[in-house]
Amino acid sequence: MTFFAKTLGSVAALALSAGAALADPALIYDLGGKFDKSFNEAAYNGAEAFSAATGGSYKDIELQSEAQREQALRRFAEAGFNPVVTTGFSMSSPIASVAADYPDTKFVTIDGFVDPAEHPNVLSILFSEHEGSYLVGMIAAMASESNTVGFVGGMDIPLIRKFACGYAQGAKAVNPDAEVIANMTGTTPAAWNDPVKGSELAKAQISQGADVIFAAAGGTGLGVLQTAADEGILSVGVDSNQNYLHPGKVLTSMLKRVDVAVEKAMTDGADLETGVQVLGLEQEGVGYALDDNNTALISADMKAAVDEARQKIIAGEISVHDYSSDDTCPVLTF
Repeated sequence: MTFFAKTLGSVAALALSAGAALADPALIYDLGGKFDKSFNEAAYNGAEAFSAATGGSYKDIELQSEAQREQALRRFAEAGFNPVVTTGFSMSSPIASVAADYPDTKFVTIDGFVDPAEHPNVLSILFSEHEGSYLVGMIAAMASESNTVGFVGGMDIPLIRKFACGYAQGAKAVNPDAEVIANMTGTTPAAWNDPVKGSELAKAQISQGADVIFAAAGGTGLGVLQTAADEGILSVGVDSNQNYLHPGKVLTSMLKRVDVAVEKAMTDGADLETGVQVLGLEQEGVGYALDDNNTALISADMKAAVDEARQKIIAGEISVHDYSSDDTCPVLTF
């Protein structure tokens, strides 16, 4: 019996034999692991917040391969968990294949998209990553002494280019002459969990003059942040607040409130509203992190400039181009 069959089989058996409430939610993490200190861990934190606030319970599982996505969805649905919350764009197709077979189960895809007209029991939660990335791009450019900032992405997909393009727009809004160096780690899901490659890319960008590097690469980004700290330059974290990983060395983190999305979906339970949600600056779905670990790095003038830009983006006075809207970026070539 495979690891996954044993794990999910036991999940189903435990749920049913213990008389678990049919409305208990389940959470399926994307590849890269629950404790990646970034995207997946934000989802875990949201689930834990749900449990702490409500006293409710949930089941979760870490995928080991692409082939396990659909099996995980079916096992949880058959065991009566509702909603079944998933992370990562790669869950879109498996959910689309499964949802119709379980019309009474609500499925949630965070970062993915499933046509609500075809699958009315699915909630797709998307984020305006370009807006949050614009703000940290501004901060990076204002902190840079070399006028060169870097970006290390994980898997080369439109979503990650969306981060990079927003970041470059923010940097150039502050300094039109700023150079933005962008590299992706790879073209397969392994790109999310390769801190050694992240370190290598960071060193290459540092050799080209970058003194602030934004990592949007899951577990790979941990290698970027570590190398930046070791080499005496600044880094920018992503998704979760990663400032604490290297206090005084992480300039800020681009927050993507996956935790809030997961907590709300689990709290709403089987009554959650399906369709499509987009969480941007206005909805506080994205932003930047400021805490005791980085306050010395961000001056009052920097904060004022970024907060003003935030309000202008919300008001529509600043338009941040979304790479995923047309697969182009006006200020960065990939």
